[in-house]
Amino acid sequence: MAAATTLRLQTIVSREVSPLDSAVVTVGALQAGTKENIIPDEATLKLNVRTYDEGVRRHVLSAIERISRAEAAASNAPQPPEFTTLSSYPLTVNDPVASQRVTQAFQAQFAERAFETEPASASEDFSIFGRRWGAPYVFWIVGGTDPKVYAAAKRENTVNALPSNHSPKFAPVLHPTLETGLEAMLTAAAGWLCQEP
Repeated sequence: MAAATTLRLQTIVSREVSPLDSAVVTVGALQAGTKENIIPDEATLKLNVRTYDEGVRRHVLSAIERISRAEAAASNAPQPPEFTTLSSYPLTVNDPVASQRVTQAFQAQFAERAFETEPASASEDFSIFGRRWGAPYVFWIVGGTDPKVYAAAKRENTVNALPSNHSPKFAPVLHPTLETGLEAMLTAAAGWLCQEP
């Protein structure tokens, strides 16, 4: 039942999400049983869902429940599946006015080293603070890859394959990453606090 559910969940993105939208449904863990000759009496699936749109997110979560209940019913499970949210993060959408101020400050300080990236499907709790406090917010990233490794990846067009912070191979160089991070924070604060109204 768990295996069938895992396979069926993979159809949500391919069959239920528009190609113009974006969604990721990953079954990151499937835990069942303790021995090869004993049929397990329960299974736990741990999923990760990422979307760029709240409506798509709601649809995907609804589809996960629908499919899980249907597979349990098809398998004649003695009880319906249980659902537990382990973590949930709202979309991070930078405030346009604050972003413009920080962008101008970064461009003045870092020149071509500062640039805007494409939206990323990261699990990030940063926006919770701004939403809770009703304050404008800007999220930025400081690169930490060794410059030689990054330059080689750029030449080979493999920048997207570089290890990121959830990879076991992620190993940022301490210097100049720490200095750049501190400089970015001070630059953003100065650009926001020292600019005339």
